[in-house]
Amino acid sequence: MSTSMQASLPAVRRGVVVDGLARRYARLRNVIAILVYVFILVPTLIVIPISFGGDGELTFPPRVWSTSLYVHLFTSDSWVGPILQSLKVASLTMLVSVLLGVPAAYGLVRHEFPGKRFVLLLLMSPILVPVIVMSLGLYLYLSRLHLVGSTLGLVMSHVAYVTPFMMMTVMAGVKKLDPALEFATTIMGAKRSTVFFKVVLPQLRPSILAGALFAFLVSFDEVVIAWFLTSPATTTLPVRMYSSIQWDISPVIAAVSALLTLLSLIFCCVSVWLQPAAPESSH
Repeated sequence: MSTSMQASLPAVRRGVVVDGLARRYARLRNVIAILVYVFILVPTLIVIPISFGGDGELTFPPRVWSTSLYVHLFTSDSWVGPILQSLKVASLTMLVSVLLGVPAAYGLVRHEFPGKRFVLLLLMSPILVPVIVMSLGLYLYLSRLHLVGSTLGLVMSHVAYVTPFMMMTVMAGVKKLDPALEFATTIMGAKRSTVFFKVVLPQLRPSILAGALFAFLVSFDEVVIAWFLTSPATTTLPVRMYSSIQWDISPVIAAVSALLTLLSLIFCCVSVWLQPAAPESSH
């Protein structure tokens, strides 16, 4: 055996050992990730069979399988009212956040102006501020305007809370657009409004729809701000659920939780479906 081959043997052995350790680490990492996902998902999935139990029981597994909890949910005014209120607030919030967030996101990405970073930080501040602090500030502010306990006050508060999420989604979409298309359209004599509505918006449709769905879901599921600002006449579904857990622990809450889980799953699947497919690499 030559001297060079003898010198390379330790390096080969070290490479084999490193590869073995890397494979073991990868397997351990995958196992830990699976355990974490199971730990997170199992409590959510347990709620679904519980929701098909009988009236007056909240046990797993259910002793009696029925749809009585769902029947009670959609026939009781104490639950139907908050559901309709949440749908109304979330729909209005989604609409207003789209109208505000899309132009703001496009302007922040495409244009440079003095104080741009400050404006961006100001618009994103609802994400940075703890929601309990924001809720207290909104309560003190809206109480001066006599809007606490009103649907308008709640919609305004949710718009301030979810618009940054809407903007982040749309800004990511704007950054993927080719500015040359807008520049070419402008050279051909199109107005800025025409470029925005005829060139930009059609390309941003998937990002806008994904952001709108996310805004709807965040508003529909929000409880802290709603807890500060709602009244008995404007109670939303999350506030009604929190009150139910705190005071009477109604079994109907299992049916509500199952429906919210299904709604979140549907929205996530639609958002993934709306994302453009990655271009195939050419060989």
